[in-house]
Amino acid sequence: MSKAVGNAVVRNQVKRRLRHLVSGRLGAVPAGASLVIRALPASAGASSVVLGRDLDAALAKALRPRAAR
Repeated sequence: MSKAVGNAVVRNQVKRRLRHLVSGRLGAVPAGASLVIRALPASAGASSVVLGRDLDAALAKALRPRAAR
């Protein structure tokens, strides 16, 4: 995670929150797929609801067929 997100404490908090949010959504990811989550600086101040909404939008876009993107 980039230092732009915040100091070590903030980065670890964001990492734990994202890890928790992703764990409930792994069923939507095809088996064998790789998933990379990049936290932007704004994620340090975002609530878990906002992070979850952004994560859902990113997963929906990533799972759409290429022609529909």
